[in-house]
Amino acid sequence: AEARARTRAVLRSLFPTFIIKLFPLMFAGPFPAFSAKMNAFITSKSCVWLMGKNDLFDLEPLDLDPLWGDGKSQGLRIERCRFLEESACASVCINTCKVPTQEFFIKDMGIPLSIEPNYDTFECLFKFGKTPSKQAEDDVFHTPCFLLCPSKGGLREAHSQRTSLEASPSASMSLSLLPPTPPP
Repeated sequence: AEARARTRAVLRSLFPTFIIKLFPLMFAGPFPAFSAKMNAFITSKSCVWLMGKNDLFDLEPLDLDPLWGDGKSQGLRIERCRFLEESACASVCINTCKVPTQEFFIKDMGIPLSIEPNYDTFECLFKFGKTPSKQAEDDVFHTPCFLLCPSKGGLREAHSQRTSLEASPSASMSLSLLPPTPPP
């Protein structure tokens, strides 16, 4: 919980206080579709240094919350998340990226956001205008540690949802970390 709170505080600190207070009132509320598209675009340009190469993609309109647009260019696909690859830890991904970033956009910016990492490929999808799944229903929260996890499972307590599968010693060996992408 502490890592999540700190990450959200860092995200909040990137914006002047008046933006955090006014954005939901002046943009997300009256112009939800525009706000979702704008935030997908800005995130795609401003976060390359952290997450890596990315591109915008179209979401299925049925996946979106009502009023949040037609899905055109409201998705951001991170080709191979640099943050996830370097941390080599599902708990770090969940507790210092996925959950606090979703909370920041939902609670501070007024925009639903679902972040969907793929631990097999390190691809990650940001879906602006889509409410995230509940933690109990999201497979990401039931992911065992990577074989090469630097904390050897020590960060798992930070997950808010646990399963008996995660608690078993064999579960920590079921996923292996993909080799790093060779430099171009």
